[in-house]
Amino acid sequence: MSENGNGTARRGRPGYDQQGILAVAVAAFNEYGYDATSMGVLAERLGLSKSAIYHHFASKDEILDRALDQALSSLEGVFDEAGASAGTAADRLDHVLRGAVHVLVAELPSVTLLLRVRGNTDVERRALARRRAFDKRVTELVSAAQAEGTLRSDIDVRVVERLLFGMINSIVEWYRPGGREDAARLADDVIAVALDGLRVPAAARS
Repeated sequence: MSENGNGTARRGRPGYDQQGILAVAVAAFNEYGYDATSMGVLAERLGLSKSAIYHHFASKDEILDRALDQALSSLEGVFDEAGASAGTAADRLDHVLRGAVHVLVAELPSVTLLLRVRGNTDVERRALARRRAFDKRVTELVSAAQAEGTLRSDIDVRVVERLLFGMINSIVEWYRPGGREDAARLADDVIAVALDGLRVPAAARS
């Protein structure tokens, strides 16, 4: 259910699930671009009237906001997991990166949409601010791992963060659900390629 201007819940028409409408809308936004996808296009793809969509969402902006929040809340939630606060900073970074891969796989369409927004609307700017805050927390973990000597310190912390997420974010361009690798194996591969080369062996730590 959504809310009307008075803050009370609006019930959608029977037979139409809000999450289903959201999924179709996100697919359309990813295919055509948000700006080019009108409510008329969404209605046609859904086989609904525009008024039926408005029973679930007040506007196209609300659909975008819900989709981006779905991706961002899942990413932010990784930091609330026990593994994100246990062990060395490198261990915590490992957990967060694995969690980000799992979120990307589980929320592939909405994460794809998040990575394509450019800040053209208030909704997009709020989403980008949350994404920058998430990236900052990752950068702080990288910096802490370098300071404790578990991660190489000869590479600038921001370069490390950008390289790590450049690799993870690129997954949206080629990953297809149902392929040879599930999320856990994909996360193992990302860590092996992106993070293991940055770790300082225990024997080499002073």
